[in-house]
Amino acid sequence: MAIFYGKSVEEAIDNALIELNITKDQAKITVLEEAQKGFLGIGGKNAKVEVIAMENDGERASNFISGLLEMMKIPATTEILENGDKIVIDILTTSPTQVIGYRGEVLDALQTLAGATANIGNDEYKKVVVNCENYREKREETLKALAVRIANKAKKYGKKFSLEPMNPFERKVIHSALSEMEGIKTESEGAEPNRYVVVIPENVKAGNDKIERYGRGSSKRERENNGKRDRKEKSDVIKLDKKTIGYGTFLGNSLKED
Repeated sequence: MAIFYGKSVEEAIDNALIELNITKDQAKITVLEEAQKGFLGIGGKNAKVEVIAMENDGERASNFISGLLEMMKIPATTEILENGDKIVIDILTTSPTQVIGYRGEVLDALQTLAGATANIGNDEYKKVVVNCENYREKREETLKALAVRIANKAKKYGKKFSLEPMNPFERKVIHSALSEMEGIKTESEGAEPNRYVVVIPENVKAGNDKIERYGRGSSKRERENNGKRDRKEKSDVIKLDKKTIGYGTFLGNSLKED
């Protein structure tokens, strides 16, 4: 908030916009006093306006995340990398595991809240991505590798395999990674937040409609059988995961599924 003066209200506003380096639609303007002409040019008064620089969508979301992390007692700063059709907010911290959470659950929750904050009063929804330590990119590459590995396994044994529950964006990565693989199709089954991808080979053996689970959530016998066939695959499902401190439950992701 600042007070500006000019020979007219328009001049006072122009002075404010130049000094604050903003456009008129980014400012909240209150006219405090109109300009007054003095008698015979003596004793006149300049116009007086109050101008407040308004936060844009990205700044509002970024400041909200910063405040939330402060409440969580996580030392961090935020940086807006892109602004336009998509807002990308990068979190810089010395405690990335706390910000990311188990398989990105905390980061997804922050992203959902940031998306809601950024879009307050907007007629059109603006996509918001919250990232930390390039987690999104690393996770996507890991999921693509996992998808190919499971698809090859499904074709080799002629069985359907289901992956563990994933959020909409991660399921989309799996579907996309296998969309052009010959002899493989994918489907999403279940209800949120436990919706998962099923990898279906073209050569499913006759009468074998049972879906074998892969990863967390398998029965003890299924895990043992999978382990005997390929222990290496079981041991590195998601190598990026670390033991972390979680905050709350999964709240979703502002990126939509296909």
